[in-house]
Amino acid sequence: MTPDYSVEILKSMMSHIVMVAAPLLIAGMVVGLVISLFQAVTSLQEQTLAFAPKALAVTGILFMLLPWVVRTLVDYTTNIFETLPRMAQ
Repeated sequence: MTPDYSVEILKSMMSHIVMVAAPLLIAGMVVGLVISLFQAVTSLQEQTLAFAPKALAVTGILFMLLPWVVRTLVDYTTNIFETLPRMAQ
């Protein structure tokens, strides 16, 4: 396996990680921003008010996107296993 091929595999792995994690992180960030604005406007400083909606939003997005996440990761893993013989040469 050449160094260029190793770098290409790592680049592909990182792009898949970002692609799978981004919707969850964006959902948490948007909900956190909305809750923070609400807390700033109402002067309400309750910690559970910030955590619970973010946890629910991320969990909901995860369940909605779970088939896509699994399909993406299975396709990537299958691709890696199919290229294993070429890596050993």
